[in-house]
Amino acid sequence: MDEHVTPCLEVEGEIPQDLSGSFLRIGPNPVFVPDVATYHIFDGDGMIHAVQFENGKATYRNRFVDTEGLRLERAKGTWIWKGMASMGDLVKGVPPPAEGMFKNTANTAMVYHNNTLYALMEAAPPHAIQLPDLATRGEHTFGGKLTHPFTAHPKVDAVTGEMKTFGYSPFAPYLTYSVVDAKGEIVHTTPITMPKGVMMHDCAITEHHTVFLDMPITFDLGRAMAGGLMLDWEPENGSRLGVMPRFGRDEDVRWFDVAISMVFHVSNAWEDGDEIVVQGSRSMRTDISRATENAAQQEAMTDQLGQLYEWRLNMQTGAVKEGYLNTAHYCDFTRINDDLCGRKTRYTYAARFDPAHGALFDAALKYDGSTGEIQVHALGAGRFGGEGVFAKRAGATSEDDGYVISFVWDENLGQSECLIIDAKDFEGAPVAKIRIPHRVPFGFHAGWVPAG
Repeated sequence: MDEHVTPCLEVEGEIPQDLSGSFLRIGPNPVFVPDVATYHIFDGDGMIHAVQFENGKATYRNRFVDTEGLRLERAKGTWIWKGMASMGDLVKGVPPPAEGMFKNTANTAMVYHNNTLYALMEAAPPHAIQLPDLATRGEHTFGGKLTHPFTAHPKVDAVTGEMKTFGYSPFAPYLTYSVVDAKGEIVHTTPITMPKGVMMHDCAITEHHTVFLDMPITFDLGRAMAGGLMLDWEPENGSRLGVMPRFGRDEDVRWFDVAISMVFHVSNAWEDGDEIVVQGSRSMRTDISRATENAAQQEAMTDQLGQLYEWRLNMQTGAVKEGYLNTAHYCDFTRINDDLCGRKTRYTYAARFDPAHGALFDAALKYDGSTGEIQVHALGAGRFGGEGVFAKRAGATSEDDGYVISFVWDENLGQSECLIIDAKDFEGAPVAKIRIPHRVPFGFHAGWVPAG
């Protein structure tokens, strides 16, 4: 896909004057594919799509994350890494490319911390990205102190300015946790004991704690040697939530057994008396390791689709209370007003699955934790969205005083757009539909970086 910088001139509605900053969405856009049959969506090269808002106007730009791996493949003129398919090579004894076993694709998510935007892939260090032009500054290892892979979902505490991150691995130590201070320095790192390696896509924080998700997507060399998948769903591994003090160590983690399930994304967590409250999107199981680029065209299995859920972990008694917050909708990509990360929030925003279209999203949701009500902003027939992020209005005075922004693909018109919803009038007409001059393919996670 080509790279562009283009003013957005076609607008239905009006771009708010009190919206200033950049809406960003990252995803996999493969330049070289070794085998279409074995291509996995996790394999694509990272590309960031951005809409910059200023003085009631918008500019669209997109750019590949200029990773070392992509540069090497472009220089060769073909692929070097096989992506997820190369996991099987470990078992077969096939030597890795001279450049290393895996490519840092930087294609999954982004985080903004210490005035720096990072593009993330959870098996490798983050890439620092320059705003607003999206130029890649290169891999960032925090002065060489980053000694482990870097999750796609670190959590930033807006009150302290600290960022909590972790990395998982198929090999011991299976999990390592770090705290980055407000100045961008790693000030705490500790390994955490796990029974085996698991894919841990997200975490949660509260004012004083960090919460880890031990879910049944496991790495298993023996399983792979027997002809199975090295990364696969293993319900026998159970599901646990681990709670540790923010600057704690391995021996401080308290593990709580919960009902077997899969959680890719939490929305938020906070402390409520003796309890740690965790909310997110929970599904009964997952076959993510078998996903293909055409997963959106396959018939959906609803037990693999998430629903809003809550766990309450009593730090005094060890008791767990858990249950659904809403069962009327399947959803994921849960987001909040990020300024309140780790503190109690009332509102959660999510993208609603259309079960008839697999992994596609046909509406945006707003959940009210005080009333249990869900508001639905339907996108319309043949229109599909993605992760929506909350952007504060200038001079905001309440938690939901702002906008929810996302990309939408209108297959009726063959047109991409940037959708702006008033978070306080969620089911009302969009504030603006901004026609994007170039196609924005479906991707992964989105972010908002305010101006200044």
